[in-house]
Amino acid sequence: MQRRYDIDALRALAFVLLILYHCAMLYVADWGWHLKSSHLSEPLQIPMLFVNRWRMDLIFLISGLSVHFLLRGTSLGRFVVQRSWRLLLPLTFGCLVIVPIQPYAQGVANGLVEPGFVDFLLRYYQFQPWPKGAFDGWEYGFTWNHLWYLAYLWVYTIAFAALLPLFRNGFGRRLLALFTGLRGWKLLILPALPLAAYTMTLAPLFDETGDLIHDWYRHAMYFTVFLYGYWIGNDAGLWAELTRLRKWSLSLALGLFGFYLSLVLLIPEEIPDWLQNSVWLLRNLYVWFALTAILGWGHALLNRPFRWLPWATEAVYPWYVLHQSLIVLIAYWILPLHFGPIGEPAIVLFGTVAGCFVLHEIIRRLPLLRPVFGLKGKRSGTARGGVERAATDAAGAVVVVTRPAAADIA
Repeated sequence: MQRRYDIDALRALAFVLLILYHCAMLYVADWGWHLKSSHLSEPLQIPMLFVNRWRMDLIFLISGLSVHFLLRGTSLGRFVVQRSWRLLLPLTFGCLVIVPIQPYAQGVANGLVEPGFVDFLLRYYQFQPWPKGAFDGWEYGFTWNHLWYLAYLWVYTIAFAALLPLFRNGFGRRLLALFTGLRGWKLLILPALPLAAYTMTLAPLFDETGDLIHDWYRHAMYFTVFLYGYWIGNDAGLWAELTRLRKWSLSLALGLFGFYLSLVLLIPEEIPDWLQNSVWLLRNLYVWFALTAILGWGHALLNRPFRWLPWATEAVYPWYVLHQSLIVLIAYWILPLHFGPIGEPAIVLFGTVAGCFVLHEIIRRLPLLRPVFGLKGKRSGTARGGVERAATDAAGAVVVVTRPAAADIA
């Protein structure tokens, strides 16, 4: 059983894209965010929309893929304990230590929080409501902002663990066989239909507010693609089909996005239900075409032990926890200085990348900080960038499995 390098690489690249996306949120016109630059761009909406429709679906699908591999060779109870520790500890630490700069900067920018970060923290840690509109989450007194993914992933992990016995019984095995047996147009179309049904039925009822308790539309979407990732797993036939179809899926995704974008730009806001449902169907077909294209091309091009991959695999979690707070902090400092439409985003991006790199290099060397950023303890006697262990594959042969000495955010 070899390590799936393409999944590690896709995970790292997905979070690189997330950092770029959040940097761009400062500059895209008509899209709300914690802070906004004076250098806003309407054309930026097009590439942002292109990514927006599938970026989090990809991350949750990769999370499901990771769970497939994490469950091998461990008990369900141990898996739940390990995942809870690796998700809830960084979530708690991040909410208390890393995230607060974001509501502070937003609150000051909105004129509803007095300058002075220490005074803000003394008030913030009382967990009492703030003036209306001070920052995202003002009504709860605190926010997890970009770390919502960890909370949602933990909930899906617990729900998945509760359902796992059902997935392993006769019905579950038949369902798995149906999914992994999809070929050709069926693989490109059928998994998108439940996603389209959720959009048509749940999206009108539940706004995407990030409210964990009432966010049923996003729960349906993200938990489903999470399960898709688990079912895809390491099925050789399905991966071969995704690779075979990669040119078709990419062409369909690009073509359908162009058509979908034309509809979004041209049709009025008030349209008949049948037309709205048609647009939503196209949107979800585009999402699934994009995901299958990414998986297929990733498997074809990235399933190899790149030299940068062990470092990137370890860096994903700390960079994810740190990046948005660095973006907001740097923007808070430099937006009033008016560096211009080229210099300002360059400083934000460079400062964020440099800050994540330096802080990660510190974090990875300090045993007390490693777990609060999702990293496992250091192992001794390992080869640089990884460890080797003996394992037994399905046929009973002993194989060597190489795994990075790092914490995968899954």
